[in-house]
Amino acid sequence: MKINRRKFTGLASAMALTACAGLSISGSWAADMPAPFDNAADVKIALVRYLSTGDFFQAYLSGVETQAQALGVDLRILDSRQDAALQADMVDQAIALGVDGIIVQHGLTESMQDAVQRALDAGIKVVAFDVNVENEAVPQVEQSDRDLARLALEQAIKDNGESFTAGYVYVPGIAPLDRRDETWKEFKERYPGIKEKAQFGTLDNPIANANANQARSVLQANPDITVMFAPYDEFAKGVKIAVDEAGMSQDIKIYSADVSTADIAAMREPDSAWVATAATNPAVVGEVSVRTLAMLLAGEDPGASVIVPPTLITRDMLMDSDIKSMQDLAAKLPAFAHADVATPDWMPLPAR
Repeated sequence: MKINRRKFTGLASAMALTACAGLSISGSWAADMPAPFDNAADVKIALVRYLSTGDFFQAYLSGVETQAQALGVDLRILDSRQDAALQADMVDQAIALGVDGIIVQHGLTESMQDAVQRALDAGIKVVAFDVNVENEAVPQVEQSDRDLARLALEQAIKDNGESFTAGYVYVPGIAPLDRRDETWKEFKERYPGIKEKAQFGTLDNPIANANANQARSVLQANPDITVMFAPYDEFAKGVKIAVDEAGMSQDIKIYSADVSTADIAAMREPDSAWVATAATNPAVVGEVSVRTLAMLLAGEDPGASVIVPPTLITRDMLMDSDIKSMQDLAAKLPAFAHADVATPDWMPLPAR
């Protein structure tokens, strides 16, 4: 049987991951990879995180780690836990470590702009995921946030018609939430029957519980709300807690973005108000982030915007197809398991 380079590298990655998570790429086929990956063990990259709480970010981190292992590079993880100033300091820490590339995961534009520029000035390649650093030298990895919001809101229109009273969960200043907010505003203009009765939201930890506290007050003050648009799964979890406690699960429908096994379980609960979410596989987005950085390090151009396409996931779909986990979702929706994005021929992919 003929085995092409992609299959060969995938098999080799699988063997490397099985034998040892830290095993670097070796052998004659590694020598055929472009510099610096012909000596991948010497390549150091850093993931500098702003947000890390919640299933999405754990899955994203898993994808980053898996693709880094497939490449055989040295990965350093720096977690600021939503401290903008500390995240900027961590970029400087990564520079001091002598890394070759940095992935900036979320954060605030105002705190990241100067820090990223310092990294670029030091000759370090930078990729940004879900944070706009306003720098043309930095590719933006995105989940197509506008499409995420669009898919969820189109389902809301399908389920509820063009007129309904809504609550909206939003925290400004976070790039993906800002992009989703643009789509929400467009939908309200296109469908004037949508009445936004209340806007609330927080990123205080734990995010779901903090938003549940706010949602309780909103529901008490606005019992006529029939739709909640919560375009981040931790927001949706919080809203669902409040809706369940208020005994309103059959009166309100929740539409969200992002997905995890815990989210799937919540959507599958009897009479769950959480009826739809639009999502990419966060582990796949993590893989794409590393591949985008690897392309930069190899002297290739991944493009200014690297977009991972999303999928609509409804409660009915989960129930009808007996989907209970992310593994089930990937098995029954192959497009969810892998994105053919930032995949040059030489790139080893994680084992599937």
